[in-house]
Amino acid sequence: MPPPIPPPGVPPLEETKGNGRKLTTREQMEKHRANPTCAGCHDKIDPLGFSLENYDVIGRWRASDEGGPIDATAKMVSGRKFTGPQGLKQMFADRKEEFAQATLERLMTYALGRELEARDLPAVRRILRRTAGGEYRFHDLVLGVTQSVPFALRENQER
Repeated sequence: MPPPIPPPGVPPLEETKGNGRKLTTREQMEKHRANPTCAGCHDKIDPLGFSLENYDVIGRWRASDEGGPIDATAKMVSGRKFTGPQGLKQMFADRKEEFAQATLERLMTYALGRELEARDLPAVRRILRRTAGGEYRFHDLVLGVTQSVPFALRENQER
C-alpha cells in the first residue's frame, strides 16, 4: 500500500540528543514515530528501512552509525519480526504472489506512463496467473507487461 501524503506541519527530524550526541538514523526515526500523527504511516514503512540500516546512503555496508552498532531488527504492523536484508528477503519470499503483484503493478504503471485503472486489472490478474508456475520470474513479468492489451493500446502521452 502506498503511504498517504504527510500532513502539513510535520516537524523536521531531531538530529541530536540533549547532550549534543548525534542520533543514529534509527533513533531519529523512532523519536519521530513516537508522535501518534506520524506513527500511522511510519509504522508501515519504517520496518523495511530498518532492515536495510546496514547500508549507508550510497549502498556501502556498515556495522555502525554515529559510533553505535547498527540495529537491523524490524517488526511489521502485522507483528512479523525479521532482521536485516536476509530477513526482508525471506519475508518477501513468503509472500511471493503479493510481492509479484506489487512489482507488476509498478512495472505496468511505468510501461503505460500513467496510474493503473480498473480496466487494467484483468490484465494484471492474467499476467499473475500466467507467471505463477515460473515463480513470478522478473523476466516473465516484464514479458507479460509488453504482451498485455493495455500496453498494446497505450496512448501516446506526448501529444
